[in-house]
Amino acid sequence: MAALAQPANLAKLVAGREKAARDARAQYTYRQEVLVEEMDNKGGRAGFYKETRDIVFLANGERSEKMLGKPYHQFVRLRLTDEDFRDMREVQPFLFTTDELWLYETKFRGDEVADGIDCWVLQVRPRQTHQGQRLFDGMFWVDKRDHSVVKSEGVAVPQIFNRKEENLFPRFTTFREKVDGHWFPIHTHSDDVLPFSTGPLRTRTSIKYLNYRKFGAESTVTFAGPEAK
Repeated sequence: MAALAQPANLAKLVAGREKAARDARAQYTYRQEVLVEEMDNKGGRAGFYKETRDIVFLANGERSEKMLGKPYHQFVRLRLTDEDFRDMREVQPFLFTTDELWLYETKFRGDEVADGIDCWVLQVRPRQTHQGQRLFDGMFWVDKRDHSVVKSEGVAVPQIFNRKEENLFPRFTTFREKVDGHWFPIHTHSDDVLPFSTGPLRTRTSIKYLNYRKFGAESTVTFAGPEAK
């Protein structure tokens, strides 16, 4: 028996599959549940933010977001910023498509099994970052059979750390499940300590993407493994 060889153009193959997944996901409704927790020095919860919204289609076919109830937030030290909410939409469920390929440099990091799937590990880092950008810096686990990303792990960049402002962002892991042939994000998890100048602060984040349904049709979800819950 022979092992699959890592393709020389792996990043391009991955980006092609990711573009197909992004285009397909744009045709689906789903529910997004967000929980951000601020932890105290003893490991308990000092405060939290919670929201639930549905990604839906309007009568004219336009895609939109519908908040369910009012968001709840009660923090002691933490404050969510515009960048945090942008990361929830763009970076934590990041799909590495051909449109973003030129922004990143990639490096092959070997082989690994993720959720029972034989994968290549691909490092993805921004070539450079500028003020106002939100980019992904981390790793992808790529299914060797079809070059689909089944898991990602990284951080949103740039961190904003200067005399006037401290806006720091945690490392996270996003798990995916197969929906009608494409791997969609289903859970983002983070548990990290942010090194603020006023003292370190531990935060935990959980973002769930639930009930994927193709607009005007039924969809089938294939469970990927116990880690994805």
